[in-house]
Amino acid sequence: MRIPRNERVSSDRSAGEPERKCILSGEHASRDALIRLAISPDGDVLPDVLARAPGRGAWIGVSRQDLEIALTKGKLKGALARAFKGASLTIPDDLPARIEAALVRAFGDRLGLELRAGKLLVGSDRIAENARMGRVAWLAHAADAGEDGSRKLDQAWRVGREAEGSGLMGVRLPLDRAALSVALGRDNVVHLALTDPAAADRLATVLNRLLAYLGRPDTTGQAAADRPATTLVAADEAADSTLN
Repeated sequence: MRIPRNERVSSDRSAGEPERKCILSGEHASRDALIRLAISPDGDVLPDVLARAPGRGAWIGVSRQDLEIALTKGKLKGALARAFKGASLTIPDDLPARIEAALVRAFGDRLGLELRAGKLLVGSDRIAENARMGRVAWLAHAADAGEDGSRKLDQAWRVGREAEGSGLMGVRLPLDRAALSVALGRDNVVHLALTDPAAADRLATVLNRLLAYLGRPDTTGQAAADRPATTLVAADEAADSTLN
C-alpha cells in the first residue's frame, strides 16, 4: 500500500489521539507525553502541565537538562518567539525548576485522587497481602525505601502475577517518603500499590512524563534515579508560580 506524502503512520497510537510538536526537538508526540507552556497575563512563560490555560501554547518534550541547555544558549527564546508569533514574553531563569515542581505536584494530586477513590494501597503488610493474591496492578517504592522491604514486595507481586523469574519489580519513584507522605496526608508512606489497571494507566501517564523530564524515561524501577529525590515541599514553593 502506498502511503501518501507527509502522512505519518504509527502503530502505537490510537486513531484520533491529539498530537503536538516539540518546539525544541521537532518531534511529534501525544499531548500526554509533552509539557505545555503558556504566557501569563504579565507576559511570563510558565508551565501549564494540565493544558488548561487559555490562548496559544507551546509544547516541549525534552529533559530538564536539555531544556536548561536550550535556555542558556538562547535556543528556547527563539523557539518560543516563533511559537507565540513574536508576542512580548519573559522567560524566568528558573523555568526548568518550575516545570519540575508542576509535574511533581500533578503526580501527587493524581496519587491523592486514586487514594480517595479507594484504588491506592499503602502499608507494606496490606500491599504484600493483596500482591500475593494477584490484586495489585502497579507497585512503587519511595526513592529512599529500604532494599530489603522493596525486594519482599516485588517478590510477592511476582508470585501473585505468576511471573516468578521474570525480574518484574516495582518502580523506584523520584520522590522520597517525606514527599509521598505530604502528597497523601499520611505518615511514613514508603510503598504504594494500585489495585485497578485503569488507575495504573492514569498514574503511569503522569509519572512517565515526570520521569522523562528528569531524564529517566522508564518505570521499571530496576535503576534508581541518578539525581536526589524531589521533595514535595520545595516543589510546592516553586509550583506556586505556574498557570495551574
